[in-house]
Amino acid sequence: MVNGLIGKKVGMTQIFGADGSLIPVTVVEAGPCRVVFKKTVEKDGYNAVQISFKDAKEKHLTKPVLGHFKKNGVSPARYLMEFTAGDAASLTSGQELTVEIFKEGELIDVSGVTKGKGFQGVMKRHKFAGGPATHGSMFHRAPGSIGSSAYPSRVRKNKRMPGHMGDKKRTVQNLEIVGVRKEDNLLLIRGAIPGSPGSLVIVRKAVKGSHGKGE
Repeated sequence: MVNGLIGKKVGMTQIFGADGSLIPVTVVEAGPCRVVFKKTVEKDGYNAVQISFKDAKEKHLTKPVLGHFKKNGVSPARYLMEFTAGDAASLTSGQELTVEIFKEGELIDVSGVTKGKGFQGVMKRHKFAGGPATHGSMFHRAPGSIGSSAYPSRVRKNKRMPGHMGDKKRTVQNLEIVGVRKEDNLLLIRGAIPGSPGSLVIVRKAVKGSHGKGE
C-alpha cells in the first residue's frame, strides 16, 4: 500500500487518554488523495505512485500539469506528490486514498515548512546571551567579534549571524497516532509538528524504530 498521504495542519488541541491523562495533539486533515500516476519495477525500476490533494480550477494550473491530469483521467488538483508503494500495480488512476491507511498507535514521520520569523538577530535566531544591559557597556544585542585575525582574514563559512529565521522544511520522526477519525479524514497526532495552521504537511509511515502499537 502507499506509505503516506498529503495533508493540511488544522491546529492543536487536547484529548484525554484511557488512563485519564491529558494528551496534547495536532489535528491533521490527511486526504482524501487520488492516485494520478503509478510507477512499477518493470517500467521504472521501483514502485511508487503520484497522488493529488485538494481540487483546483483548470485556470490555476499550467498546461503541462493540466495535461498530465487529463491524460490519466483524474480531476485537476492543487498538490501533486510521489510516494513509495509496496504494490503500485494494484492501484488504479482516480482511486481515493484516505486516513484508513493509518491506524491508532502507529508511528509516523511528519514533514512541513516551519513558521517564518523574518530577519532576526543572533539573540533570537541562535540564542546568544547578549552583553550587559546597563552601565554604558555599548554592547547589548550584538554578535561580537565575527572574524579571525591575519589568517584567514575573512569570516568563516557557517558563522552564526543575523539572518532569515524559519521558513525551512523540517521533519519530525516517530510521532504516535492517538486517533483516526475516518469520517472527517482527520489524524490526531501526539505532540507538535512543523508549520502554521492551514499549512501543507506530508505524513509518512515511520522509517525508524517500531511501527507502534497498531502493528
